[in-house]
Amino acid sequence: MNKQFERYLKMTLVVLDLIVLNLLYFLCHAILSKHISSFSKDAYTLYWTISIALWLLLSFLFRTYASKIILNFEHFTKRTIQVYLLWIIFLMFYLFFFRELKISRIFIVSTIASFGLGLLANRFLYLGINKYFSTRDYIVKKVIILGYNDTAKKLAKYFEEDGLNTQIVGYIENEDNIHELSNYPVLADIRNTLEVAKKMDIQEIFSTITPEENRDIYQLMQQSERECIRFKIVPNLSLFITREVHIEYFGELPILSLRTEPLDDVGNRIKKRALDIVVSLFTIIFILSWLMPLLGLLIFLESGFPIFFKQLRTGKDKKPFYCWKLRSMKSNKDANLKQATQNDSRITKIGKILRKTSLDEFPQFINVFRGEMSLVGPRPHMVKHTSDYSEIVDEYMIRQFIKPGITGWAQINGYRGEISNPEQIQMRVNKDIWYLENWTLWLDIQILFLTVYFIFKGDENAY
Repeated sequence: MNKQFERYLKMTLVVLDLIVLNLLYFLCHAILSKHISSFSKDAYTLYWTISIALWLLLSFLFRTYASKIILNFEHFTKRTIQVYLLWIIFLMFYLFFFRELKISRIFIVSTIASFGLGLLANRFLYLGINKYFSTRDYIVKKVIILGYNDTAKKLAKYFEEDGLNTQIVGYIENEDNIHELSNYPVLADIRNTLEVAKKMDIQEIFSTITPEENRDIYQLMQQSERECIRFKIVPNLSLFITREVHIEYFGELPILSLRTEPLDDVGNRIKKRALDIVVSLFTIIFILSWLMPLLGLLIFLESGFPIFFKQLRTGKDKKPFYCWKLRSMKSNKDANLKQATQNDSRITKIGKILRKTSLDEFPQFINVFRGEMSLVGPRPHMVKHTSDYSEIVDEYMIRQFIKPGITGWAQINGYRGEISNPEQIQMRVNKDIWYLENWTLWLDIQILFLTVYFIFKGDENAY
């Protein structure tokens, strides 16, 4: 509701952080000039450039300055600390791999430590700015909410979380409709709305009661505008739709959908694809290039050819693709019909090790590089199982809105391996849909790290 103000706030915070980073760099350069050789100026300039580029890149990838983050001081500070620590790690990688031995270690430590303190100072400065704007009479608007119902309570909650310049004065509702204590006072009944609004210098009235529910709302709308009080209606869509919906605007047209999909945004898809390409290409070049021949030889010595096993599975938008694995079972006619079970007699000796360590899944990095899969997403199922499970779980096919993954939110939450009852597939689908609706690049990175952790720790469902 304050998009322009949020935009200015974002720009201010980005500029403040860049000013601090640059100012502290030049300050450290001036103070520690005796430790800096005149022959290494290029190395210091490159270090300064990389520092700025890394901060901007990581802040963009992890949405440090996103509206939902900056409007909450606690979330903003927490995200800043996370990005700051990642910034240090990537900066160390740069210094190590590029062998920047010309730069003074005292200078490096000083710039990193001082930038951390500078960021902390900026966050408290931001807190002061926020407090200042939230108390200015020419910025803060007083509002009352007409009606006391579920919609009204949700609206009040959203104002508390997102209302940079909104002060909720109270509710307007008939006494007969109040059956509980409210967080804000109930000021009067509906007939006295305008009188209370004028008396308390209210700038906006938000009505959760629609004209269809109360015909007097039309008259109240007209009277409010004559008194220079803005009147806005918050429709309760639950009268027509029995579940939560997501509303977005295409021009002036409201579009209702059943869920949010962050990966419907092109920018988010590009970020996810970039991560997929970088990690899969690195794995193919530096790991698969030597690991596959070694494991292939062990598979061949135990049970001969083939080394790889490919299976038709359901991908994004229900499009089938061939998913590649290292063969961990004896060749059998049930491979495309029956999933692996505990103590499955079809699994070979080397196959048990491959499945326990998830090494049999490594060829799927090729699927990721080719764009058929992603590093993180719902696990792809056999085409037959997709057909079977979609009959059991109504929302099953929603998980096919995005690319399947090598690992996923369901897998790191314990839903991996054999599916033996309808409840298990329902819980997996719930986790997959939650991932689809709450995707962030940071979430993908967390899932990847946790997957590696569980591989080394061991998973009882890996068989």
